[in-house]
Amino acid sequence: EPKQIKVWFQNRRCREKQRKEASRLRAVNRKLTAMNKLLMEENDRLQKQVSQLVYENSYFRQQTQNATLATTDTSCESVVTSGQHQLTQHPPRDASPAGLMSIAEETLTEFLSKATGTAVEWVQMPGMKPGPDSIGIIAISHGCTGVASRACGLVGLEPSRVADILKDRLSWFRDCRAVNVLNVLSTANGGTIELIYMQLYAPTTLAPARDFWLLRYTSVLEDGSLVVCERSLNNTQNGPSMPPVQHFVRAEMLPSGYLIRPCEGGGSIIHIVDHMDLEPWSVPEVLRPLYESSTLLSQRTTMAALRQLRQISQEVSQPVVANWGRRPAALRALSQRLSKGFNEAVNGFTDEGWSMIESDGIDDVTVLVNSSPGKMMSGDLSYTNGFPSVNAVLCAKASMLLQNVPPAILLRFLREHRSEWADSGIDSYSASAVKAVPCCLPVSRAGYFGGQVILPLAHTIEHEEFMEVIKLENMAHFQEDMIMANDIFLLQLCSGVDEKSIGTCVELIFAPIDASFSDNAPLLPSGFRIIPL
Repeated sequence: EPKQIKVWFQNRRCREKQRKEASRLRAVNRKLTAMNKLLMEENDRLQKQVSQLVYENSYFRQQTQNATLATTDTSCESVVTSGQHQLTQHPPRDASPAGLMSIAEETLTEFLSKATGTAVEWVQMPGMKPGPDSIGIIAISHGCTGVASRACGLVGLEPSRVADILKDRLSWFRDCRAVNVLNVLSTANGGTIELIYMQLYAPTTLAPARDFWLLRYTSVLEDGSLVVCERSLNNTQNGPSMPPVQHFVRAEMLPSGYLIRPCEGGGSIIHIVDHMDLEPWSVPEVLRPLYESSTLLSQRTTMAALRQLRQISQEVSQPVVANWGRRPAALRALSQRLSKGFNEAVNGFTDEGWSMIESDGIDDVTVLVNSSPGKMMSGDLSYTNGFPSVNAVLCAKASMLLQNVPPAILLRFLREHRSEWADSGIDSYSASAVKAVPCCLPVSRAGYFGGQVILPLAHTIEHEEFMEVIKLENMAHFQEDMIMANDIFLLQLCSGVDEKSIGTCVELIFAPIDASFSDNAPLLPSGFRIIPL
């Protein structure tokens, strides 16, 4: 009967709906159970930290009270005892496999004491409120050497996948220029030791970039947890060495890394520790807060790693509704290329073909030129007004200090009111370079602005970063005595637009593209980076 068939289909739909809801609730329950376990462990660690602080406080109070009664002990017994302490045998710390293993084990112990112990006094980062929908538990160091950040959270990926993603720094760490693995050793316990040379971009034009000479140790603990820890080899006597590199300041990474534990029902609980000494003495005094800020380290490194894991986890579990569209990996790679191209321009390394053009020194603008074939958008660009063809990229860059300007508000102005600061002639000129058509050298009459249309392209799960296409309508190209109206397209990357966030570095990076834009087409990004001091 038709009525029975209708009831049967209704019952089937209800059963399917109940099955999906039950599956969703089981997944939520597993997540809450894992998060509860993480919070209980964090509570235990905080109780230990409080107990240690109480003990240290009473110890220092007692030492202060006894200071006036203290005398120097010069007896023979004291001298002999002190001499015996100095003769304590230490494991080898050289370039031999045994020496490297000794350094690796020491690094592992120190890292775990920071990740789950009380070796560093951690305080909650301002503006971060833990909760079921938060990125995780984020903390920064208080009163330790250098700058340090710690995060722990839950991700829906297996430990081995998590480790592979985090070890591939170039795929998620925007400030990372290069990671070269120079040597790999296998250990008796099934782990690996790697010797790594890493370079980081400088965030501004006013200070040199940083590099690191590292040992990275990957191993599995007795409880099944996967550990990836690393530290600098700067201060090891007779150990493997890396000579200084021109244009870089050798920074130090103190024991840092990732502790990845499997969860029941799938997924991983992860602890991340980043601890660095960025040598703030080598930068102008006005910039030193950037190199002494644990908050900035957390935002640009620790939280970037956690966000990458959460983004990939969502794409794996919910491929249909992923915010980066049908090709999330390609779009992530595109945003990485935009950021990398902008960092290259800010730093202007000579080994990438950049050379400085002498200026009269009147202003603070630095002008660079690059004629490397890899930087060219197309073939030689010809001019209709008689100038010789050009086959080089010109870069002008500057840094300036602004007082009492919230970064997110400034970014919003730059994004929404492009016509008030952008030069329409330069935009037209850049578009001509992309399309490889004859154009006029930009001058004061080189064009006018029409409308601006913002076309959303993709955004991350927390909306802290998004990509869009800017369509500049009816831009005028001047070719000889003709005015030709045309549309110009810019690929634009925005990050840090949340005005409620505290101390966030924000960026607006854009590059001209055309309709035939391909994945491997060269990009020439321009833009702004605004860093709160």
